Amino acid sequence: MLNALQKQLDQRKADGLMRQRRLLDSPQAEYIVANGQDYLSFCSNDYLGLANHPKLIATMQAAAGDSGVGSGASNLITGHHRYHDALEKKLAKFVELPAALVFSTGYMANIGVLGALVGRGDAIFADKLNHACLNDGGYYSLAEFHRFAHSDVAALEKLLIASTAKHKLIAVDAVFSMDGDIAPLPDYLRLCEQYDAYLYVDDAHGFGVLGQHGKGSLSHFDLASPRIIYMATLGKAAGVAGAFVSGQQVVIDYLIQTAKSYVYSTPAPPALSATLTESVNLIENGDDLRAHLQHLITTLKQHLRLKNWKLLPSETAVQPLIVGSNHAAVSLSEHLQKLGILVPAIRPPTVPVNTARLRISLSAAHSEQDVIKLAEALNAAEIMLTEKLT
Repeated sequence: MLNALQKQLDQRKADGLMRQRRLLDSPQAEYIVANGQDYLSFCSNDYLGLANHPKLIATMQAAAGDSGVGSGASNLITGHHRYHDALEKKLAKFVELPAALVFSTGYMANIGVLGALVGRGDAIFADKLNHACLNDGGYYSLAEFHRFAHSDVAALEKLLIASTAKHKLIAVDAVFSMDGDIAPLPDYLRLCEQYDAYLYVDDAHGFGVLGQHGKGSLSHFDLASPRIIYMATLGKAAGVAGAFVSGQQVVIDYLIQTAKSYVYSTPAPPALSATLTESVNLIENGDDLRAHLQHLITTLKQHLRLKNWKLLPSETAVQPLIVGSNHAAVSLSEHLQKLGILVPAIRPPTVPVNTARLRISLSAAHSEQDVIKLAEALNAAEIMLTEKLT
């Protein structure tokens, strides 16, 4: 087996698919120290720049002194601290849904929710570009798992019409993490109402950024319905860690009893929940941060002058630059690293074959000059590297 594993690793390297961990030796911020070097970073999902916010640091320090550093038991034994409970109430109120349930990660939330709400005889309908955890949750649920072309409402409707499943669940990312585009959620909700389905929205990259006061993609589209089950992660715009699911009270009550990744896991330390409660306050009062982030998105587009590489049409903090081949994307990323700029190369299977890209993640922590520096470096790199990379 070890020989077989090594051969697969060698093949990954030959195909330009070998991933590497970077050793971070600084707080998560616009300027970081990684592998012993200083970088201007466009890698983080810390969209509002809260991961190193002094209020959150102080809150975590105080809460750790009050509640300790571990939860000690599962939620249904003695692990459900008052800080966890306060966060759930705060999140539900913020996203304007009846109830919420906190999970340790978004991956655990998606696997737990899909596995609990649907099973044999039911059906899940998923966008082909959904995040891996939505796919895994669909497969583990044992429900029929149907995938439709990216944001193709007509293709989804055909699948719904043909389905004889007892329960139907449309599961989609709200903001797609590698393309930056926003799902047509109003159309999906209309289909749910027409074909007696429910809509599960993974708003990992929209929560805190989109909508009124950062309430997320549902607010962005002004959507409200008992057919919606909403999930968002708390390690991106919220700047800390974890995830939550929100919806009707009966849904949350049922998940507490049946979502295995919730029932059989020790929750995150209470201090994290106390910190996240303060983070929601910062998000709610962070309109200036979101306005600055939108200005940076516009600035990037205005200063890029590319002929061969293509910036995908995204109005979110995720700005993907399509380069093409795996080796081309890696070479460009390495070139920028030599200039002190860190932008990750994203390759299959995370993205489709021949669409390897740089995933530019903008944050409200960046300055206008940071973004201009990146744009100018990319403009110069295209002139310098295009012949070599092609």
